[in-house]
Amino acid sequence: MAYFDDDERPVSTAGLRAFARKIAKQVEKEEGRTLFPVESAGRSVAKSFWGKAWCRNIESYQDYESRLPRGRSYLKNGTVIDLEIEPGMVTALVVGGELYHVSIAIDPVRPERWEELRRQCAGRIESFVDLVAGKLTEPVIELLCSPETGLFPAPDEIHLNCDCPDWADLCKHLAAVLYGVGVRLDADPELLFILRGVDPSELFGGDLAAALPEESENGLDDLAETFGIELE
Repeated sequence: MAYFDDDERPVSTAGLRAFARKIAKQVEKEEGRTLFPVESAGRSVAKSFWGKAWCRNIESYQDYESRLPRGRSYLKNGTVIDLEIEPGMVTALVVGGELYHVSIAIDPVRPERWEELRRQCAGRIESFVDLVAGKLTEPVIELLCSPETGLFPAPDEIHLNCDCPDWADLCKHLAAVLYGVGVRLDADPELLFILRGVDPSELFGGDLAAALPEESENGLDDLAETFGIELE
């Protein structure tokens, strides 16, 4: 299958992979550091609950849909030779006609949204293992993955930057990196919480008191009202 470089010249899949490996070795030698490439095999980009949920989220945005297929192909052909996730930031190196630097800033979860997620998830997630494995009830999954209530960023919370000459807001290099985040979540789902600036431990363990309003004097009235129980 033929692909195209940044000047729209046809490039074979094998040629693209070989070029990416060559550039990666050069960067590691010149910068004296180890790169963290993204590898994705098979029909779907991501395999885990959180990885797939991330990909479904970005695919739900109409503004992205025209560029995502090229980005998916770029990712699968080994062009994302480095990708790192930190609080509020994804940085990457992507090989096209040359080496491009990509940065994607992600806004943190808004405090009011996070407090509402904590309140609604309190007592409904058993452990960190269940959370990262996606072993959750359907109502909790809907809460965490909903565009309105969940953990995934909306388009206006995603700030894209690539130093390639493409004029589009979402070039194929940026699209490849967005998919690459999903692959990273396969290996380490906790990176989603790091990226969004929240502590996953606040969602599990059944600590109902932690989810109660601070202004409550003893929490009992709020507990009864929130969870529909009677307390003596």
